[in-house]
Amino acid sequence: QVQLVESGGGSVQAGGSLRLSCAASGYTSSSYCMGWFRQAPGKEREGVATIASDGTTSYTALVKGRFTISKDAAKNTVFLQMNSLAPEDTAMYYCGADLQGGYCWWPNFGYWGQGIQVTVSS
Repeated sequence: QVQLVESGGGSVQAGGSLRLSCAASGYTSSSYCMGWFRQAPGKEREGVATIASDGTTSYTALVKGRFTISKDAAKNTVFLQMNSLAPEDTAMYYCGADLQGGYCWWPNFGYWGQGIQVTVSS
């Protein structure tokens, strides 16, 4: 059974940093796409960043230059380093995974974690 467990969220002031982690277990696929999407109260879900098994990364324009996604394949863990956080980044952040090996895009995630709250105060 595939499980994704997020950690590292919390509250921070504008301009601060947080690092999210996502520990994945229960799969053996060597071709995958993992990443993060978020949802703020009253807003639709939006993709944040993805990383493919070959290391290719992609970011939404809203976070490009501020957020960095990376992975530790040996530990089946994906990270999201978030710098220069702004109040608009406040949301529940979800780690997701697509194990089908197709186009690496967050709407294709077939698995996701329970989410972790990130709150940025001004």
